[in-house]
Amino acid sequence: MNMGVELEATQSVVDEKLIYVKVHMPFEVLCTYAEVLHIKLPIKPNDLAPQSSTYNCFTRHFYPSEDVIAKEPEFFTAPFRKDQLKCFFVKDKEQFFTPAMRSRMAYYILSRAPYEVRGNVKKFGFNKLLDGGVYKAAYPLHDCRFNVKSKEPSCPNERFLLFNEWAHPKSFYKMQPLDLIRCYFGEKIGIYFAWLGFYTVMLTLAAAVGLCCFIYGYTTRESSTWSKEVCDPQIGGEIIMCPQCDKICPYWRLNSTCESSKVLLIIASVVGVIVYRLAMFITFSSNLHSHLNNRKELEPFKEYVTPQMATSITASFISLIIIMILNNVYEKVAILITDFELPRTKTEYENSLTLKMFLFQFVNYYSSCFYIAFFKGKVVGYPGEPVYWLGTFRNEECDPGGCLTELTTQLSIIMTGKAIWNNIQEVLLPWLKNLMFRHCTQVSSEKVIPRWEQDYQLQPMGKLGLFYEYLEMVIQFGFVTLFVASFPLAPLLALFNNLCEIRIDAWKYTTQSRRAVPEKAQDIGAWQPILQGVAILAVATNAAIIAFTSDMIPRLVYYWAFSVSPYSGGSEHTMAGYINSSLSVFNISHFIEMKRPNEEITPYWFNNITTCRYRDFRHPPGHPNQYDFSIYYWHVIAAKLAFMIVLEHIVYFTKFILSYMIPDVPEALKEQIKRERYLTQVILHETNIQHFKELMKGEGSSTTKFNIFRNCTLWV
Repeated sequence: MNMGVELEATQSVVDEKLIYVKVHMPFEVLCTYAEVLHIKLPIKPNDLAPQSSTYNCFTRHFYPSEDVIAKEPEFFTAPFRKDQLKCFFVKDKEQFFTPAMRSRMAYYILSRAPYEVRGNVKKFGFNKLLDGGVYKAAYPLHDCRFNVKSKEPSCPNERFLLFNEWAHPKSFYKMQPLDLIRCYFGEKIGIYFAWLGFYTVMLTLAAAVGLCCFIYGYTTRESSTWSKEVCDPQIGGEIIMCPQCDKICPYWRLNSTCESSKVLLIIASVVGVIVYRLAMFITFSSNLHSHLNNRKELEPFKEYVTPQMATSITASFISLIIIMILNNVYEKVAILITDFELPRTKTEYENSLTLKMFLFQFVNYYSSCFYIAFFKGKVVGYPGEPVYWLGTFRNEECDPGGCLTELTTQLSIIMTGKAIWNNIQEVLLPWLKNLMFRHCTQVSSEKVIPRWEQDYQLQPMGKLGLFYEYLEMVIQFGFVTLFVASFPLAPLLALFNNLCEIRIDAWKYTTQSRRAVPEKAQDIGAWQPILQGVAILAVATNAAIIAFTSDMIPRLVYYWAFSVSPYSGGSEHTMAGYINSSLSVFNISHFIEMKRPNEEITPYWFNNITTCRYRDFRHPPGHPNQYDFSIYYWHVIAAKLAFMIVLEHIVYFTKFILSYMIPDVPEALKEQIKRERYLTQVILHETNIQHFKELMKGEGSSTTKFNIFRNCTLWV
């Protein structure tokens, strides 16, 4: 199973039953697999003049000092070829391949190395050995301790630098050392932190403008940051996960059943919360004020604690608990469904799981918010003919001020509770697990624990890697954008959370987790179209919230149309009389006995009047079409629909202009790519010519010389 690598077995210091196998790759093997993986390596220092910008002039004061973290030199790069090693910028063979490249090539070899052959059956890949328990773990080594600088002169101390200048709380104001992150952890983790940092910066802008700028602006920043590897092909870079995928597997029935079960479970949870709201609203309406009157210390809060507010807050906390519970259920079912689909590659597996998990989480997190924003209080009837749920519970109505306050309460509780819970999990769980593991494997003080055993005591990265980090941020992006019209503080809360998230993730990866296996990545993968879809949907949801949930459109319709002739006697546009026009009249005598208010909660004034007012646009009693919708109602509906269409077209047109004005690849990067291609061709051509001249100087027949000339010409 060596495939050119050198293996060395070492007895464990902590547990005598454990044996560690260290894998070393000689330079020749590294060169071979660097060519197989088409890894791009430097051929010449970058001679293009760096371009400065206002943004860089401002942010350079927040970067770590170059005396501590040296600026990484820029090179023109080309896919490595072993037979043209002289063409590449090899200053030191030991440092030519970075530790991330070495780990990636070692993982590539071990994941394909055969370990057993029985007849026509060939077993390969150490992942199967890990699953079977033959090996307990496989991981690259950290270069040193995170809090103590190594005294070995050959140790780069990158982990120590990352902890002090990136993960430590004292560095919260500093920009991220993205080059060092990429070199130490690999491109996939590096791109995640670049994306997270750019997303955090965009949250400081107005959310309405940031929707499109975030999607299109990130593409440009990502291209600039990772230009060194953006063109690296992935030939042979993916692992075939299921060699028997050509067999038809009956997974579709399970898939369909699980999907239906999840939808029904989500609907049942939402309906359960609605029923709770209805039942508790009746309870709070009958008992809350009497309880507050009997408690003098609560009297200052009497006017603020209403039955609607008490119901909304308690229901929001219940929704949060249900969401957290269902998350675990959906995660296991989504993974089970994806496993039954038998994706051929790891990328296909991650993309399939990403789409499923996002859709389930989308419905799970946002269903209650969509209900409050677009359904609650919309189909309630009128006092004489109310709409009932299940023939028992009357459909919920909004507060007299509308549903925006309740939607804001729901969003703030769910968003804040989710962020706090996730951060607690990310901090406490790895720390407690590592603490317990170290306590159970204590050794005498005179024994020195080697680096590989110290890393074994840390937490593994997990098979899904950064999946949950991206999922958390995308769900947050939905909260920030889908309902920002009702909760303008959402971007600010997300900003504070993400400033903590960057440092928490940095602390977790540098101190509590084993070093991740470096992976190739050119972008954020399947999350990019999901973010684009959420941004497009956010335009419609915010337009609908402004139009159908707030009072803006009814007020404008009254001001411009119904406050003047022919609907009113006034000649000037005014808001005087709007409240009266927004309240319809109901004759109390038109109540049927079964639908009259309960005597226990009937106000004292109910039996002393003949009519009451309710919020709607209906004809008054005595009108030929009494209690039907009035012309005012239809004007308002038409205005709301017109507002949504106009606003969506304006935003989408702005998005089109931005996508046209902001190129995916900046001009400076295009020039660097052209220069790199040109230099690659020139250097390779000159090297082949020089090699040809050296061969021609030697002795040989004319036929041999012709063959040499033909081979060199083909290489050129």
